[in-house]
Amino acid sequence: MNNLLLDLLTLSHEIGREDRGLAILGEGNSSVKLSEETFLVKASGTCLGTLKEEDVVECRFAALLPLLDKDSMGDEEMDNGLLAARVDSKAKKPSVEAVFHAYFLSLPGVKFVAHSHAVHVNQILCSPRAKDFANNRMFPDEIVVCGPRSVYLPYTDPGLKLSQAIRRETEAFIKKQQRQPQVVLMQNHGIITVGKSWQAALYAMLMAEKAAKIFAGAAAMGGPVFFSEANVKRITGRPDEAYRQRALKM
Repeated sequence: MNNLLLDLLTLSHEIGREDRGLAILGEGNSSVKLSEETFLVKASGTCLGTLKEEDVVECRFAALLPLLDKDSMGDEEMDNGLLAARVDSKAKKPSVEAVFHAYFLSLPGVKFVAHSHAVHVNQILCSPRAKDFANNRMFPDEIVVCGPRSVYLPYTDPGLKLSQAIRRETEAFIKKQQRQPQVVLMQNHGIITVGKSWQAALYAMLMAEKAAKIFAGAAAMGGPVFFSEANVKRITGRPDEAYRQRALKM
Protein backbone atom coordinates (compact mmCIF):
# COMPACT_ATOMS: atom_id res chain seq x y z
CA MET A 1 0.00 0.00 0.00
CA ASN A 2 1.27 3.47 -0.88
CA ASN A 3 2.73 5.20 2.21
CA LEU A 4 0.72 8.38 1.65
CA LEU A 5 -2.49 6.38 1.33
CA LEU A 6 -1.62 4.55 4.56
CA ASP A 7 -0.98 7.89 6.29
CA LEU A 8 -4.33 9.22 5.07
CA LEU A 9 -6.15 6.16 6.39
CA THR A 10 -4.34 6.50 9.73
CA LEU A 11 -5.32 10.19 10.01
CA SER A 12 -8.90 9.37 9.09
CA HIS A 13 -9.20 6.54 11.61
CA GLU A 14 -7.76 8.72 14.39
CA ILE A 15 -10.26 11.50 13.66
CA GLY A 16 -13.11 9.02 13.32
CA ARG A 17 -12.61 7.35 16.70
CA GLU A 18 -15.97 7.38 18.50
CA ASP A 19 -14.42 8.16 21.89
CA ARG A 20 -13.03 11.46 20.57
CA GLY A 21 -16.36 12.89 19.44
CA LEU A 22 -14.87 14.52 16.34
CA ALA A 23 -16.90 12.78 13.65
CA ILE A 24 -19.58 10.09 13.50
CA LEU A 25 -21.32 8.33 10.61
CA GLY A 26 -20.36 10.10 7.35
CA GLU A 27 -19.24 13.35 9.00
CA GLY A 28 -15.98 15.03 8.05
CA ASN A 29 -13.37 14.29 5.42
CA SER A 30 -9.63 14.09 4.86
CA SER A 31 -7.09 14.38 2.05
CA VAL A 32 -3.41 14.06 1.14
CA LYS A 33 -1.39 15.58 -1.70
CA LEU A 34 0.20 12.96 -3.98
CA SER A 35 1.90 15.29 -6.48
CA GLU A 36 1.49 18.68 -8.09
CA GLU A 37 -1.19 17.10 -10.28
CA THR A 38 -3.31 14.92 -7.98
CA PHE A 39 -4.47 14.26 -4.43
CA LEU A 40 -6.48 11.65 -2.52
CA VAL A 41 -9.71 12.65 -0.76
CA LYS A 42 -12.38 10.78 1.19
CA ALA A 43 -15.31 9.68 -0.94
CA SER A 44 -18.79 11.04 -0.32
CA GLY A 45 -20.87 9.04 2.16
CA THR A 46 -17.97 7.06 3.64
CA CYS A 47 -16.96 7.06 7.32
CA LEU A 48 -13.63 8.35 8.59
CA GLY A 49 -13.44 5.79 11.39
CA THR A 50 -13.71 2.83 9.02
CA LEU A 51 -12.21 4.36 5.87
CA LYS A 52 -10.68 1.83 3.45
CA GLU A 53 -8.53 2.09 0.34
CA GLU A 54 -11.59 1.84 -1.89
CA ASP A 55 -13.21 4.74 0.02
CA VAL A 56 -10.70 7.35 -1.15
CA VAL A 57 -10.61 8.97 -4.58
CA GLU A 58 -7.67 10.35 -6.54
CA CYS A 59 -8.60 13.74 -8.02
CA ARG A 60 -6.94 16.23 -10.35
CA PHE A 61 -6.15 19.72 -9.02
CA ALA A 62 -6.58 21.09 -12.55
CA ALA A 63 -10.21 19.94 -12.63
CA LEU A 64 -11.21 21.35 -9.23
CA LEU A 65 -9.26 24.56 -8.60
CA PRO A 66 -10.86 26.42 -11.57
CA LEU A 67 -14.29 25.85 -9.98
CA LEU A 68 -13.30 28.40 -7.31
CA ASP A 69 -13.57 31.12 -9.96
CA LYS A 70 -17.08 30.17 -11.09
CA ASP A 71 -19.80 32.73 -10.41
CA SER A 72 -22.27 29.99 -9.56
CA MET A 73 -22.93 26.28 -10.06
CA GLY A 74 -26.09 24.23 -9.60
CA ASP A 75 -26.01 21.04 -7.54
CA GLU A 76 -26.06 18.82 -10.62
CA GLU A 77 -23.28 20.81 -12.29
CA MET A 78 -21.23 20.57 -9.09
CA ASP A 79 -21.71 16.80 -8.97
CA ASN A 80 -20.60 16.52 -12.59
CA GLY A 81 -17.52 18.62 -11.81
CA LEU A 82 -16.59 16.34 -8.91
CA LEU A 83 -17.04 13.22 -11.01
CA ALA A 84 -14.99 14.68 -13.86
CA ALA A 85 -12.11 15.38 -11.45
CA ARG A 86 -11.56 11.66 -10.75
CA VAL A 87 -8.45 10.03 -12.19
CA ASP A 88 -10.34 6.71 -12.26
CA SER A 89 -13.80 7.18 -13.76
CA LYS A 90 -15.00 4.06 -11.89
CA ALA A 91 -14.03 5.40 -8.47
CA LYS A 92 -16.59 6.67 -5.95
CA LYS A 93 -17.74 10.28 -6.01
CA PRO A 94 -15.40 12.64 -4.13
CA SER A 95 -16.69 14.52 -1.11
CA VAL A 96 -18.60 17.70 -2.00
CA GLU A 97 -15.88 19.51 -0.02
CA ALA A 98 -13.08 18.20 -2.28
CA VAL A 99 -12.76 21.70 -3.76
CA PHE A 100 -11.55 23.27 -0.52
CA HIS A 101 -9.23 20.30 0.01
CA ALA A 102 -7.73 21.04 -3.41
CA TYR A 103 -7.29 24.67 -2.40
CA PHE A 104 -5.53 23.97 0.90
CA LEU A 105 -3.31 21.29 -0.65
CA SER A 106 -2.20 23.85 -3.24
CA LEU A 107 -0.72 26.06 -0.49
CA PRO A 108 3.05 25.82 0.15
CA GLY A 109 3.99 23.09 2.59
CA VAL A 110 0.48 21.68 3.10
CA LYS A 111 0.39 17.91 2.62
CA PHE A 112 -2.64 16.82 4.70
CA VAL A 113 -6.07 18.33 5.36
CA ALA A 114 -8.61 17.17 7.95
CA HIS A 115 -12.17 18.32 8.54
CA SER A 116 -14.52 17.30 11.35
CA HIS A 117 -17.63 18.38 13.23
CA ALA A 118 -15.95 18.17 16.65
CA VAL A 119 -18.52 18.32 19.46
CA HIS A 120 -16.82 20.80 21.80
CA VAL A 121 -15.53 23.03 19.02
CA ASN A 122 -19.04 23.13 17.57
CA GLN A 123 -20.51 24.03 20.96
CA ILE A 124 -18.60 27.28 20.61
CA LEU A 125 -19.10 27.69 16.84
CA CYS A 126 -22.86 27.44 17.42
CA SER A 127 -22.68 30.20 20.05
CA PRO A 128 -22.24 34.00 20.01
CA ARG A 129 -18.63 33.57 21.21
CA ALA A 130 -17.26 31.81 18.13
CA LYS A 131 -15.12 34.77 17.00
CA ASP A 132 -13.59 35.07 20.47
CA PHE A 133 -12.46 31.46 20.24
CA ALA A 134 -11.00 31.94 16.75
CA ASN A 135 -9.17 35.20 17.43
CA ASN A 136 -7.69 34.54 20.87
CA ARG A 137 -5.48 32.04 22.66
CA MET A 138 -5.54 30.87 26.29
CA PHE A 139 -2.48 28.64 26.86
CA PRO A 140 0.94 28.02 25.24
CA ASP A 141 0.29 24.62 23.65
CA GLU A 142 -2.75 26.04 21.88
CA ILE A 143 -0.46 28.58 20.19
CA VAL A 144 2.24 26.04 19.36
CA VAL A 145 -0.12 23.49 17.81
CA CYS A 146 -2.99 25.62 16.46
CA GLY A 147 -1.10 28.81 15.62
CA PRO A 148 -1.55 32.30 17.09
CA ARG A 149 -5.12 32.59 15.75
CA SER A 150 -7.54 30.80 13.44
CA VAL A 151 -9.41 31.70 10.27
CA TYR A 152 -13.09 32.29 11.05
CA LEU A 153 -15.99 32.04 8.56
CA PRO A 154 -19.63 32.97 9.11
CA TYR A 155 -21.99 30.14 8.17
CA THR A 156 -21.94 29.33 4.44
CA ASP A 157 -23.83 26.59 2.62
CA PRO A 158 -21.52 23.57 2.04
CA GLY A 159 -20.32 23.15 -1.53
CA LEU A 160 -18.83 25.64 -3.95
CA LYS A 161 -19.87 28.76 -2.00
CA LEU A 162 -18.19 27.42 1.14
CA SER A 163 -14.98 26.59 -0.73
CA GLN A 164 -14.94 30.08 -2.24
CA ALA A 165 -15.51 31.67 1.18
CA ILE A 166 -12.71 29.55 2.64
CA ARG A 167 -10.29 30.69 -0.06
CA ARG A 168 -11.31 34.35 0.37
CA GLU A 169 -10.97 34.35 4.17
CA THR A 170 -7.78 32.29 4.16
CA GLU A 171 -6.11 34.62 1.66
CA ALA A 172 -7.16 37.63 3.76
CA PHE A 173 -5.73 35.88 6.84
CA ILE A 174 -2.40 35.17 5.11
CA LYS A 175 -2.13 38.77 3.91
CA LYS A 176 -2.82 40.17 7.38
CA GLN A 177 -0.98 37.64 9.54
CA GLN A 178 1.92 36.98 7.14
CA ARG A 179 1.58 33.25 7.79
CA GLN A 180 -0.64 30.37 6.75
CA PRO A 181 -3.31 29.18 9.19
CA GLN A 182 -3.23 25.81 10.90
CA VAL A 183 -6.90 25.92 11.89
CA VAL A 184 -10.02 27.15 10.09
CA LEU A 185 -13.29 27.48 12.04
CA MET A 186 -16.68 27.57 10.32
CA GLN A 187 -19.69 28.94 12.18
CA ASN A 188 -22.41 26.34 12.85
CA HIS A 189 -20.40 23.75 10.93
CA GLY A 190 -16.98 22.58 12.09
CA ILE A 191 -13.21 22.74 11.92
CA ILE A 192 -10.50 22.26 9.28
CA THR A 193 -6.86 21.63 10.14
CA VAL A 194 -3.88 21.47 7.78
CA GLY A 195 -0.29 20.34 8.10
CA LYS A 196 2.83 19.06 6.43
CA SER A 197 2.28 15.68 8.10
CA TRP A 198 -0.77 13.67 9.12
CA GLN A 199 0.36 14.13 12.72
CA ALA A 200 0.27 17.93 12.38
CA ALA A 201 -3.29 17.88 11.05
CA LEU A 202 -4.40 15.48 13.80
CA TYR A 203 -2.64 17.31 16.65
CA ALA A 204 -4.17 20.64 15.63
CA MET A 205 -7.61 19.00 15.61
CA LEU A 206 -7.12 17.45 19.04
CA MET A 207 -5.64 20.61 20.55
CA ALA A 208 -8.49 22.75 19.21
CA GLU A 209 -10.96 20.33 20.80
CA LYS A 210 -9.07 20.55 24.11
CA ALA A 211 -9.05 24.35 23.84
CA ALA A 212 -12.81 24.34 23.23
CA LYS A 213 -13.37 22.36 26.42
CA ILE A 214 -11.19 24.80 28.37
CA PHE A 215 -12.94 27.79 26.78
CA ALA A 216 -16.38 26.48 27.74
CA GLY A 217 -15.28 25.65 31.28
CA ALA A 218 -13.63 29.04 31.77
CA ALA A 219 -16.70 30.81 30.35
CA ALA A 220 -18.83 29.12 33.01
CA MET A 221 -16.61 30.69 35.68
CA GLY A 222 -16.60 34.24 34.34
CA GLY A 223 -13.83 33.88 31.73
CA PRO A 224 -11.98 32.92 29.70
CA VAL A 225 -8.85 34.99 30.26
CA PHE A 226 -6.96 35.42 26.99
CA PHE A 227 -3.25 35.95 26.39
CA SER A 228 -2.21 39.45 25.39
CA GLU A 229 -1.01 39.96 21.81
CA ALA A 230 2.52 40.44 23.17
CA ASN A 231 2.40 37.09 24.96
CA VAL A 232 1.07 35.33 21.87
CA LYS A 233 3.82 36.86 19.74
CA ARG A 234 6.48 35.92 22.28
CA ILE A 235 5.37 32.28 22.48
CA THR A 236 5.00 32.04 18.70
CA GLY A 237 8.61 33.16 18.21
CA ARG A 238 10.34 31.23 21.02
CA PRO A 239 13.14 28.92 19.76
CA ASP A 240 12.17 26.15 22.21
CA GLU A 241 8.61 26.15 20.89
CA ALA A 242 9.89 25.96 17.31
CA TYR A 243 11.99 22.97 18.39
CA ARG A 244 8.89 21.32 19.86
CA GLN A 245 6.99 21.89 16.62
CA ARG A 246 9.73 20.11 14.67
CA ALA A 247 9.78 17.24 17.17
CA LEU A 248 6.00 16.89 16.85
CA LYS A 249 6.29 16.92 13.02
CA MET A 250 4.34 20.16 12.92
